[in-house]
Amino acid sequence: MRQAIRLGVDIGGTFTDAVLEANGQRYSTKVLTTYGAPEDAILESMGQVCHKAGIQPDAIEQIIHGTTLATNALIERRGAKTAFITTKGFRDVIEMRTESRFEQYDLNLKLPDPLLPRNRRYVVEERLSASGDVLIELDVAGCEALAKKLAKAHYESIAIGLLHSYVNDSHEKQIADIFRQHMPSVLISLSSSVSPQMREYERFNTTIANAYIQPLMKAYLDRLKGRLQAAGADCPVFLMHSGGGIISLESAAAFPVRLVESGPAGGAIFAAEIAARHQLNKVLSFDMGGTTAKICLIQDHTPKTARVFEVARSYRFKKGSGMPISIPVIDMVEIGAGGGSLAHVDQLRQIRVGPESAGSEPGPACYGRGGEHPAVTDADLIMGKLDPDNFAGGSIRLETGKSAAALNAHIGQILDMDATEAAWGLAEVVDENMANAARVHAIENGEDLSEYTMIAFGGAAPLHAARLCEKLGIARCLVPTGAGVGSAIGFLCAPFSFEANRSVFMPMRAFDAEQIKALFAEMEAEAAGFVRSCDGQADIALEYKIYMRYAGQGWEIAVPISAADASQPEASRFLARFEEDYKRLFGRTVQGMEAEITVWSVNAFTPTAKPETVQDVTAKTPVESQQSRPCFDPALGQAVPAQIIARDMLAAGSLVDGPALIVEDETTIVLPASRQATAASDGTIDIRVKGQINGH
Repeated sequence: MRQAIRLGVDIGGTFTDAVLEANGQRYSTKVLTTYGAPEDAILESMGQVCHKAGIQPDAIEQIIHGTTLATNALIERRGAKTAFITTKGFRDVIEMRTESRFEQYDLNLKLPDPLLPRNRRYVVEERLSASGDVLIELDVAGCEALAKKLAKAHYESIAIGLLHSYVNDSHEKQIADIFRQHMPSVLISLSSSVSPQMREYERFNTTIANAYIQPLMKAYLDRLKGRLQAAGADCPVFLMHSGGGIISLESAAAFPVRLVESGPAGGAIFAAEIAARHQLNKVLSFDMGGTTAKICLIQDHTPKTARVFEVARSYRFKKGSGMPISIPVIDMVEIGAGGGSLAHVDQLRQIRVGPESAGSEPGPACYGRGGEHPAVTDADLIMGKLDPDNFAGGSIRLETGKSAAALNAHIGQILDMDATEAAWGLAEVVDENMANAARVHAIENGEDLSEYTMIAFGGAAPLHAARLCEKLGIARCLVPTGAGVGSAIGFLCAPFSFEANRSVFMPMRAFDAEQIKALFAEMEAEAAGFVRSCDGQADIALEYKIYMRYAGQGWEIAVPISAADASQPEASRFLARFEEDYKRLFGRTVQGMEAEITVWSVNAFTPTAKPETVQDVTAKTPVESQQSRPCFDPALGQAVPAQIIARDMLAAGSLVDGPALIVEDETTIVLPASRQATAASDGTIDIRVKGQINGH
């Protein structure tokens, strides 16, 4: 059967990656991201991969896109003029937050500013009970007066979030109807649609974030669609969402907050597919690009998910210091550690790296585009990891002298180091930052990373993966083919999907099977409806989840349940599944404490083909190269001769001993002296501790 010609495009902070599937082959490229008009880089990369494949853009049948634009707009506060309307008395919820201190002993602790200042937050007279009963009727006249007032203020977007509207959305819908009459062109976000879950701070913040970026994202998506049509690619365009699936352009425009982690989600899907292909049940996904590094735990070929995450953290590694977004999301830790992350020396004479990034404009000093501060890429170049003449397939020539000058000026002269020692210090700091983030993430999830296999991808990850494994005690690392554009490949592997959530509080003593069946039926219809809007003919599968806790606890754990449990719910089975998962996470259950359910979830998705498993190649053929260059090995504290081997010259079973550099157009795999690598039958480079590959 003929495969559709599809294009996956990922806009990152530094590079825009494109992967074209055509004629049973994949063609990829990386171009610098164009901040002023991100669609320019998409069109340029599309042209390059179409040229490689020998086709015209009008042959493309489907485009799947992921972008950091939504995230960047929130971080940089570049959204639309937005108003927030809420229940009288709750105007300051998003400023009061949860009143918890994320840094307990910091006397000068400064909480992040809310997304909207107080003069853009308005109240209406109304009140619902926690069960959804109307305690105070909506003041319709007051709403009409407020609508006329905001119309004169020329707001572009309105966020509406009322107390307990996740149970009863009638008042929110009434307010929306009133505002549409007086402000017909304004975009409106309802908390009962964007995030119908309990906890008003997270729900209000998510709704405001959606409204804040909606005009920007809608304009961008409309513009992108028009530019693609003009270039000949008049085909359906879909967006990767934060939960690891694909949604339609229209759904993305309505719920742009679900695009906040779209690029990293594609990377996690890519790593999960590699894990399934190599039959690995415990995987640490390591995605390092130009601006950030993303780390995710994947178990049984499925990325770990969550329903709340934070963006724009003001304190690194500190939960609570960022902006909470309450939507289904792949659970990962993201830190400012990428090829463009900038380094400096602080007041304690310590090297610090990130979260500030040089991005693509001006880029690291070695790009020769005006960057003056040293970035991780500058350190990698000075240490010999990169070839200045063949970076990004030769499309960007790196200037070693400018890297050395930046390292000397901002690190070396301050700490009395030469350029190589400064580069070593910079690289060790960024690698330790990433290792620490991985340790924290694993501990929070009760996992031992020594049992895991790392899968490394992204343009910068293969340069740092082996060193990260040394620090974390991980014995095995896989670098798949297409690692440099892994997220874009992940888009092409992802299913169409949508997750519906509801907050209905139910202690086990009040377990109501009929209410539960009706609740799941409602969510099934909602989730399946979104998937049908993408593909009206595809088969749809459903996954069910409930979130449970013990009475008195502040947060819940996710408990997967079967379709049979959803259609014929029984309290004893729900409780047994909760206790099993609780014990696995925390080592024991809590006797004498009642359990309760707070959130219900249904995920609808299109089943994807199971990847073919990769069989181990038993015969190993040692490969050596006559080419080499000095490469600094941090574990040894010195430069060593590293043989240079082209990745496309490695056949299945080829064995390479470190130190070595395995090079390709989109990245370079750094193999230190402690490791050796073999090529698998699917082209994946399998890196292990020396002596672990069939006795070699």
